Amino acid sequence: MSTIARRIIPAVAAAGALALALTGCVQGEGSSNASGGTESSSGEWSTDSLSIDWATYNPLSLVVKDQRLIEDALGDSVEVEWLQSAGSNKANELLRSGSIDVGSTAGSAALFARANGSPIKVIDVFSQPEWSAIVVPGDSSVTKVADLAGQSVAATKGTDPYFFLLQALEEAGLSSADVEIQNVQHADGRALLEGGSVAAWSGLDPIMAAAEVESGAKLIYRNVDFNTYGFLNATEEFIGDHPDVAQVVVDAYEEARAWALAHPEETAQLLADAASIDLAVAQTVIAERSNLDVSGVPGDDQVRVLEQISPIIAESGDVSGGQAKLDEAIASIVHADFAQQATK
Repeated sequence: MSTIARRIIPAVAAAGALALALTGCVQGEGSSNASGGTESSSGEWSTDSLSIDWATYNPLSLVVKDQRLIEDALGDSVEVEWLQSAGSNKANELLRSGSIDVGSTAGSAALFARANGSPIKVIDVFSQPEWSAIVVPGDSSVTKVADLAGQSVAATKGTDPYFFLLQALEEAGLSSADVEIQNVQHADGRALLEGGSVAAWSGLDPIMAAAEVESGAKLIYRNVDFNTYGFLNATEEFIGDHPDVAQVVVDAYEEARAWALAHPEETAQLLADAASIDLAVAQTVIAERSNLDVSGVPGDDQVRVLEQISPIIAESGDVSGGQAKLDEAIASIVHADFAQQATK
């Protein structure tokens, strides 16, 4: 059993109690709403629209969307728009452009974006996954990371698999200069691998798990410590101007976490449907590589992970301003108020 699998022990009773606590309020003017947020004294929300992402690498987003937790809490006065993020880099693009108010990324990707000037902060932690690994075709002669010297590797820059690759190369005594990195989206990375255009792919679940089952791909290097947390991020403008709606979003995520922990099979089915993958693949992702049973409150644990990854990001040369900018971003990226309120 994997480290992640051993860690995932759903606390069904506690999850049920939390779900009851989160759904026990009645919405009314100037009172707590169904998700624990509070409307203004006039009985209106601070905005009439909310744009938020969903992603197959964020199982809680699938629960929130499917159960209409946000829509039910906000009512008809707020239009909720859902946009899919194909990867952390795409979520960051949507956040930076203002296309979404709230988006889900890996912790490393959120740090990367903030260090490069994107005004985002983490407002909730949705998972502590093992969602990245180095993948090769089933008949490949490559058995270890060191074998990739001089070879082409697919990875999506600005995402956890990319930073996973950099860390794996460093541990093997290599650098990004020792391989040819093909910067493509995650699904395209799988396609390049299976088409023989690259020797390896730094993969992301659930696409990676599907490649194992459907194509016989092999994971030649796994390291849970090289994966960063799943961050739910919001723009500073949204946090400052619409804290009532931001609270509803985080409350919904915490309600979804309780439900997902109590209903792993149903959660896997949601993932299978959303990602168009076999249920068995989705069950592997949920049971063995998605640790949803973590505190949603961002804080010291996440900061320590970001401090560990930041030198790797700085050495990549992809952050203008280098380590100094990364340090500034780490010091200012956490906004824990909403999650603290949601988990009381």
